[in-house]
Amino acid sequence: MKEAMLYQQLDEKRVKCMLCAHYCLIRDGKRGVCLVRENHGGILYTQAYGKSNSQGIDPVEKKPLFHFHPGSSTFSIATAGCNFHCRFCQNWQISQVLRDGGSIWGEELPPERVVTLAQETGCQSIAYTYTEPTIFFEYAYHTARLAHQAGLSNIFVTNGYMTPEALETIKPYLAAANVDLKSFDNAFYRKWVGAKLQPVLDTLKLMKKLDIWLEVTTLIIPTLNDSEDNLRQIASFVAQELGASTPWHISRFYPAYDLGHLPQTPIEVLHRARHIGLEAGLRYVYEGNVPGSEGENTYCYNCGSLLIGRYGHTLVDKSTRPLGTLRVENKTVASHCYHCGADIDGVGI
Repeated sequence: MKEAMLYQQLDEKRVKCMLCAHYCLIRDGKRGVCLVRENHGGILYTQAYGKSNSQGIDPVEKKPLFHFHPGSSTFSIATAGCNFHCRFCQNWQISQVLRDGGSIWGEELPPERVVTLAQETGCQSIAYTYTEPTIFFEYAYHTARLAHQAGLSNIFVTNGYMTPEALETIKPYLAAANVDLKSFDNAFYRKWVGAKLQPVLDTLKLMKKLDIWLEVTTLIIPTLNDSEDNLRQIASFVAQELGASTPWHISRFYPAYDLGHLPQTPIEVLHRARHIGLEAGLRYVYEGNVPGSEGENTYCYNCGSLLIGRYGHTLVDKSTRPLGTLRVENKTVASHCYHCGADIDGVGI
């Protein structure tokens, strides 16, 4: 075990975890909601440090990030556990293993080795993904710091339930994030996730303020969050609070975990959601888990020209001018549409 970051010591050997928005009050000998942070004698420890139970090389598009060095590879790692209990989790075998009676397991993979493997395999970045990176924050933080020193980018694929303290701590080393915005209904979050909506909205706005490249994903689940009103509220929030340049990924649900009885998301629902996003003023709205859909492609929002074609997570055509996106005084400088010259938002496009 390794002593945790971001916690307060209280009386009677209790501690308050300051890592995620649950703000768990943990008695001596007990664990927090995530089940990987445990209080021993008034000291909070993480039991997930360096225990990677999933690692591999992914296209960055799989995160999904479509406007962050498209076509590049990212080295992905995860540990057991999660601070959410999503009844529809697509990675429940590793994220919910502790709630389902399993133990914390994984290959010993220290931060230095993660960075070395990323370099040896030609990856431009390291992604903390598959489960929630907030719950293995210490592991991610130390790896991200080393990666940054080595010239690699760092990516969080997250549910967005981290505290401002956690986000501001990792910010110097965090280049990009994809955040799940699962619904715009707090009752949905309480019933199906075991959390609240507002902290996720606060994280999204803070990420934008901190100039972390941000993309948003909504998994559309039949009968639960697929109403037109819910989709319009999400699209409006992304457009008005995060900006029209923020990509919104709307993904197809496949039956999983406790919701194996629900059907797959109908394709026409994804098409409708994409139309709602574009109608709200978003420049880039993508359909996920539908290989071959035109909703996978990047089009110029100004003239409609195809800029980046995709099939699944593979780029099949890239037509932007080879200028590359630069970072000038921590601000994003866009590439341009090769037809009309409009700025195309992103990093490394």
